[in-house]
Formats: sequence, C-alpha cells, structure tokens
Amino acid sequence: QEASHRFALPTSGSGGAVKQENFVLSTSGTDQVKGVMTLQGDALCQADINLKMPRNNQLLHFAFREDKQWKLQQIQDARNHVNQAIYLLMNRDVNYQFKTGLEVLKLMDAVMLQLSRARNRLTTPATLTLPEIACSGLTKMFTPALPPDVLVNFYINLNKLCLTVYQLHVLQPSTTKNFKPAGGSVLHNPGAMFEFGSQRYEVSHVHKVECVVPWLNDALVFFTVSLQLCQQLKDKISVFSSYWNYRPY
Repeated sequence: QEASHRFALPTSGSGGAVKQENFVLSTSGTDQVKGVMTLQGDALCQADINLKMPRNNQLLHFAFREDKQWKLQQIQDARNHVNQAIYLLMNRDVNYQFKTGLEVLKLMDAVMLQLSRARNRLTTPATLTLPEIACSGLTKMFTPALPPDVLVNFYINLNKLCLTVYQLHVLQPSTTKNFKPAGGSVLHNPGAMFEFGSQRYEVSHVHKVECVVPWLNDALVFFTVSLQLCQQLKDKISVFSSYWNYRPY
C-alpha cells in the first residue's frame, strides 16, 4: 500500500490546481545539455531543453507544445502491477480463512510476480532502435520542431528520470559501403548507424542528463520490503509444513 500511494496521481490543492514537480536534469562536467522537466504523476507535462551544438557552439532551445504531455509508460505499468498485487491480497471476504499452506504459497507467488514486474519496469528501460526513437511521437512534442539531426528519448532507470539527446550527421553515399545498422539498446553510443526514411545517419554525439525522483526511490524500497515479507511468509509455511509432515516412529 505504501508503494501504491507513491504512484497515486497528485491530489488537487487549493483552487483545483494539480500539484506538479519540477526537476532539473544535468550532469557533472558538461553543459552541452540542460533540461527542466515538470512531472505530474506518470506524465511529463512540460519540458525545456537547451542544447549546445559542438560544431559551432550554437545554443538551441526546445520546449513541449502547450497542448502536449508525454506519458511515461514505465511508471504507468509499475503502478498497474502494484495495484494488481493489492487486488490479489484484498479480493476476499474479511472473514475468509485459508485452508492450506499451499493456498497461501500460491497467493504469495502471484503477489510476488506482480511486485517483481512492477520493480522490473522501473529498473529495466525499454531497448529501442534508433529508427524507433526517430519515429516516436516524442519527436512531435516540441516547439520549435526538432531539427532532423537531433533525436531525444526520455525513460526511467531505477529512481532516475533520464533524458538522452543524440546528435547525428548524414552519411554520404560514398561512405555507406561499411554501413552496419545498430540494433536495439537503452543507450546508443557515438558511431551507431541507422537508416530512416531514405537517409542514412551516424550518431556523432550522445548526451545523457538525469535527476533523482525521490518518490520513485521510495517505491523501489517498498517493493524490496514487500518481496522480503512475502518470502518470509513462504519460508514460515514451508517450515511448518515440514513439521506437520514429520511422523516419528
């Protein structure tokens, strides 16, 4: 329940205004990319990104369109899994009596499966190919529009909100004889190649900035504690079952 509360959408405050959390995304030792994100539950409702182009030190600025929000599927899925775990535990009459240890073990296995899936959604970001990132709806979120040589991706990694910016250069036809398209990955490295539309590209620069989201950290801790409690109950039932089945001569 504590984990589930962390995923609840912010409650309306005075005047009906919905609480929003602002996060500054940065990394030590570089100022190539800076971002300010506004997170509201499982949605990024605002994003401001400053990107310094290495070739000419030109500073580019992009922001979400006012009519757009970007849903973070990892947070949505994690919340759904933990709520399903609670449903499995509470979907009984208050006076229900378990009849066998095996019945409890099966319930704990089902609950632990949902808790593990919830935790894994936060700890294991999706692996995407560069064309998948290029054709993502995220590219249409910004004003002004992203230039064709810039890709962006948002994801959750453990307790962190991460932003990756890829800068690209076009591969000339004379250089494509060594063209090897990159596969799926959470983070692509410089030198990764891909084809999108009728053009071939290579990643020239990669910038990753991130920030800690405190309530995601809390949720991960509660997932761990919950799984430990489930396992402890399973262990106790196994011990008692072994005594029950023991028949000395």
